[in-house]
Amino acid sequence: MRMLTMNQAILEAQMEEMERDPDVFLIGEDVAMLGSAFQQSAGLYQKFGPDRVFNMPVAESGYANFGVGAATAGKRPIVEMQFGDFVIMAFDAVASQGTKARYMSGGELSVPMTVRCPQGAGVGGGAQHSQCIEAWFMNFPGIKIVMPSTPYDAKGLLKTAIRDNDVVLFLEHKSMMGVKGEVPEGEYTIPLGQAQVVREGKDVTIIALQTQVYQALDAAKELSNEGIEVEIIDPRSLIPLDTKTIGESVKKTGRVVIVHEAPKRGGFGSEISAVITEKFFPYLKTPIIRIGAANIPLPFGMTEQYCLPNKDTIVKSVKDLLK
Repeated sequence: MRMLTMNQAILEAQMEEMERDPDVFLIGEDVAMLGSAFQQSAGLYQKFGPDRVFNMPVAESGYANFGVGAATAGKRPIVEMQFGDFVIMAFDAVASQGTKARYMSGGELSVPMTVRCPQGAGVGGGAQHSQCIEAWFMNFPGIKIVMPSTPYDAKGLLKTAIRDNDVVLFLEHKSMMGVKGEVPEGEYTIPLGQAQVVREGKDVTIIALQTQVYQALDAAKELSNEGIEVEIIDPRSLIPLDTKTIGESVKKTGRVVIVHEAPKRGGFGSEISAVITEKFFPYLKTPIIRIGAANIPLPFGMTEQYCLPNKDTIVKSVKDLLK
């Protein structure tokens, strides 16, 4: 099977959906001739022209609201934030206007808008360009949140997001744009709300998001050498959340570590922990451990790595559970 990078998979998903549906278009900062900051839209302007791929001013609130309006009028906009952090300027459009239109119109309006946000650390971008933003939107009914960890997932989930009739926040990790993986030729989609069992194990369940999936895999190799077999679950989408797959793993292992790159306080790990406690508490042998970034703004440059979870913190947490 052919190998694509994450950004190639994202690009191909957009290309195919724009070819399939003339109502799909792309807007954002530098998405046209430049092809986006991380090349996720390279060549789309040349193929589809200025009517379907066009640059917007550095005014995220304005062009996100433009997307909401276009979506209610029957189009399927892909709204790219150059950095995920900048979506805070469009918070009202994404989380309040777009997500509430169906309810407030009695079901007469849909907002089929995909908001693509390159998020996360790994490129040394500093405190305002390196955040993981998924938890910011968790408290808004009506939104869907997708977080792919592989090129295969990125393409399949993005195609599903573009076809969805609600606002979908598609979070692609900046430091993973060059990650390669198998992506089949031809048409496929991945349903939202379907977690992936990345690795099977019997001793501890690790639920990991994006970059931390790979840190968990590295930790699993080290732990396996000591006779500890961990199971790794990648939720892939947070809303909807696949509680069935998570629950089956919890029933098997009885121990859970949840790890994400966002700060621990108020992170999505808290929601998963609460769901497990409410639904699967009788199967737990130990308290749940949550791992997240240090509770500080990320520093500029590669010193950021000292603030983030990694293989070693995961290994230590698993061993702590097993003591």
